[in-house]
Amino acid sequence: MARLEPYLAALAPEGGWVHAGTLGAGHYTKMVHNGVEYALMEAYAEGAELLYAGREELGLDPARILSAWRQGTIVRSFLLDRLAEVVQGPLEGIAPLVEDSGEGRWAVEEGLRRGVALPAMAQALFARWKSQGRADLRFRLLALLRRAFGGHAVRREDEG
Repeated sequence: MARLEPYLAALAPEGGWVHAGTLGAGHYTKMVHNGVEYALMEAYAEGAELLYAGREELGLDPARILSAWRQGTIVRSFLLDRLAEVVQGPLEGIAPLVEDSGEGRWAVEEGLRRGVALPAMAQALFARWKSQGRADLRFRLLALLRRAFGGHAVRREDEG
């Protein structure tokens, strides 16, 4: 392993490589990472949906608000940057379908197996499952976020 370390460190972002443990530990930690990612994306999408819901009554500009959150607030992150970008474009016509790769499901299953409560991860996984056939704004946002940071395909509503 010591022989490979310089190459792995060179390929990873600054400070982003760690020898996580024994065989399979890297895959396991990536699964945990993806479970956290599911939960963060769900929280951002829910917050954005609430901003959009108050838009008319309060004169809110959700796109400007989300963009402002990127500057010095406690919720700033790479995912928030992507959300602020996707809300600049059209949201209509995006199918409210958010697929899951199985990593979030694996995280929830591991929580159950190990007796670790993972309510945010489980809720995020269940929300993705709920997105089948629903028109909630957050599912459009989640689909666009997955495309924005991971290049995942986005279905159009007319694609069924």
